[in-house]
This record gives sequence, C-alpha cells and structure tokens, in this order.
Amino acid sequence: MDAQHTPVLVEETMHWLAIKPGGLYVDATVGLGGHAIEIVRRLGAGGRFVGLDRDAAALEIARGRLAEFGDKVTLVHANFSQIGEVFAERRLPPADGVLADLGVSSMQLDLGERGFSFRTRGPLDMRMDREMEETASDIVNTVEEKELADLLYQLAEERDSRRIARSIVRARPIRDTEHLAMVVAGARKVRGRQKLHPATKTFLALRIAVNREMEELGQFLSRVPATLSPGGRWVVLSYHSLEDRPVKQAFQRLAQEGTLKILTKKVIQASDAEIAANPRARSVKMRVAEKLPPDQHGVPHEKEWLQ
Repeated sequence: MDAQHTPVLVEETMHWLAIKPGGLYVDATVGLGGHAIEIVRRLGAGGRFVGLDRDAAALEIARGRLAEFGDKVTLVHANFSQIGEVFAERRLPPADGVLADLGVSSMQLDLGERGFSFRTRGPLDMRMDREMEETASDIVNTVEEKELADLLYQLAEERDSRRIARSIVRARPIRDTEHLAMVVAGARKVRGRQKLHPATKTFLALRIAVNREMEELGQFLSRVPATLSPGGRWVVLSYHSLEDRPVKQAFQRLAQEGTLKILTKKVIQASDAEIAANPRARSVKMRVAEKLPPDQHGVPHEKEWLQ
C-alpha cells in the first residue's frame, strides 16, 4: 500500500497552532499522519499528541509513521465527531490545540478498491470506515430518482442533478466507479471549457452521503469548544463550500457568544508554489480560532472578526 501523502498548509498549520512543547494537541482527522509528524516533532518531554481517524487502514499507516515517538502519541479509531467521547473516556485534560483536515487522503483517492475516485476502476464503496454498512453502490442502485437528484444538488450543488439522476436510474445496475463516471459524463450538459471531470460533483455528493459528513461535521463543531483550554487554538482545513460554510458560521456564532476569538479575518489558502507542487491544495481554506478565558465568555466581539 502506498502511504505517500502530502499534507497541505503544513507551515501555516504549525504557525497557527503555536505549539507549546509541553502541551496536548489533537488531530481529529489524523489520516496518514502528515500533519501529526510535524506536531509531535515540536513537542517536548511533557508534550502529548492524540490522533483520531475513522479509517482503520489509514490509522495503521499513521501508527507506523509515528512509532518512533513512543507513548507521546495516542491513536484512536474514532470519528472526529466523537472527540468529546474520546476526551471523556480517556480523561484527557483540555487541549492546547485541535486540528481537523476535512479532506480525503491521497490513499483513499488513489486506491481503486476504496471506490472514491472516478479515475480508477473499482467498486462503488466510498466508506471511510469500512465497518459502516451503506456503500455508494447502495445509494446509486436503490434510491428513488427524485431523492437521488436532490442528494446531488444539495450535497454538491450539481446543476444537472435531475438529468444525472434520470440517467443513473435508467442505467441500473451501476457496476463500478468507471460505469458511474461514464453514465454521469453522458448526462451532463457541456458548458464551455470543462475545468473539472464531469463526474466530480456526483462522486463528491455520494462520498458526503455515504459518510454522513455534514452531520458528523456539525457534531464536531459543537463539541470542540469544550475540549479546548483557554488560549487553545482550533485549526480547520476545508475543501469545498459545503464544508467551509458551517465552519465559518460556527466560528462566527461562537465569537458572538464570546467563546472564541477568530484569528483569521480572511481564510488562508495555499500559495501558487504549493499548488504547483501539490495540486490537491488548490481548494483548501484554513480558518483559525482561539478559545477565550472564562471571564471573557459572553462578551460580544468586533464584527471585523466575522469575515
């Protein structure tokens, strides 16, 4: 298995986490451990790192890559939405930093057997946690046409959702990723020069639906503040508007309540140089907030933070 994965915005992430050598840092989506390695390298003797991931295969790779750091590192097979339960079960103290990179890992995209990509033929799976029951094939081959069209439109803003859903239903059973990509490409209208593969949004919507990503993100956003210590940093990397919007709104709401201070007035994006070296960084957006001390909670904050 190829464990190569280039994490995005590494320097920016380390800068904004402002790592204290003796602190506790949590990567709620540890993946293959790219960001984790950089965090742990900056920890001292008293520092501690906890990594969560719902993908057991990715977690095993991260475990191997982080083995040299010994008991400084704890890895947990859990969804990022379960961060509160992980803190409670393991009696963790409030964290000095929490990171979430909401992107799909290169391993998941590149392994055809995982079914995430239209570029590689494979089963229509798309489960980040292989213990889940529902797969993309279940949705594609059983959901009614109108519900399927709504799913494509609501989760990926696919303008041709009705045409695509109609074509999918007519072509059932959809056999694999290659078959689905071909059906979708044949259904979409051509609008000038195509920057994205015609099946990009369909695959995105199915991935979000299979993994219940929006529900899980909502739970994560509501639970993180309780896990942070005063002054603790919260860094979130998102890759499309449906992810970034709720992050932005949650930060705004918590800032208005006086729970957080938003540190990034504008989202941070990858440089041209990073995008050239790692094209998957082109859509990343970073938002950063800091938890305020209890005596400042409930104090409204300036609107300039709410950009």
